[in-house]
Amino acid sequence: MNKFGLLCGALLLSGASSMFGQGAKNIVINEVMTNNTASIQDEFGKHEAWIELENTSFTTYNIRGMYLTTDRSVLDQNMSVPERIKRMSIIPSGDARTSLGGRQHIVFFGNSNPAQGKLHLTVRLPMSEPVWIALYNGNAVELIDSVTIPPLAADQSFARQNGKWTVKAPQNVTPGTENFIKTDETKDAKLKREDPHGFGITLLAMGIVFTCLAVLFLFFTLFGMVMRHMETAKKMANAQPIKPITKTVEKTAEIGHKTGIILQEGLKTKGIDKEVYMAVIGMALKQYEDDVHDVESGVITIKQKSSSWNDEFLQMTQFHQ
Repeated sequence: MNKFGLLCGALLLSGASSMFGQGAKNIVINEVMTNNTASIQDEFGKHEAWIELENTSFTTYNIRGMYLTTDRSVLDQNMSVPERIKRMSIIPSGDARTSLGGRQHIVFFGNSNPAQGKLHLTVRLPMSEPVWIALYNGNAVELIDSVTIPPLAADQSFARQNGKWTVKAPQNVTPGTENFIKTDETKDAKLKREDPHGFGITLLAMGIVFTCLAVLFLFFTLFGMVMRHMETAKKMANAQPIKPITKTVEKTAEIGHKTGIILQEGLKTKGIDKEVYMAVIGMALKQYEDDVHDVESGVITIKQKSSSWNDEFLQMTQFHQ
């Protein structure tokens, strides 16, 4: 059982080491400038020689602990690791920028002092002679990438373009970004160059389709809910008309108002506000002050009218005669 466990552990370690080694191989030297007079500046405003690294994969890889060197003596296979490390400049940890995302770039300043910043390295970059630059893995033994830089004029750079190296004029230098984009390049050519396997356009197309489907689903769901509520409202309106309900509510409010007045003022008021009495009295006083009343003539007029009582009177009078 112990032997089986040891075997599994060895396989896991070998798989992990191969995975990390494969990730390190995606890091390449992408562009170098040895004679910087007017290009990018460091944090202190100085123009330093610089080296640009690129993560050519679509996954994130942290390059801390890797090494850069311009000393060819490290190619000696018999050299010990400690001696080799002395001739190299280590990429320090403690900076989030060393964690390179897919297709991202990072620029390190050479001929500098690491005390000035995490991106400042002691790697020697002479500007008047060819210089060999190498990138080593964290074990200081595995060579990841290397290139020989020819002598460059002021602000020229030596950059990788489609797997080949070329000298770039100062106006075409692109530190920290994709190298050498032609102005006359068509969109199709640019797409093929940036996404040769079509993964990006596939994900974009699938994202658009699924987004549209999600929007349609939400729209029809909300539309269906609105229509169902409208149908329910119509059924309730047909079952219980609004006008009778409104009158009932008004009548209930009136009765409640009168009941409140009775409880406050007593039964004598019959639910009529004192303000109503006061208004009537005030109107009567106003009419009295304005001498608004009926004027009687003092003459009583009696108009004769025949009735059946008159017949009875005549008969009785005739009988007595």
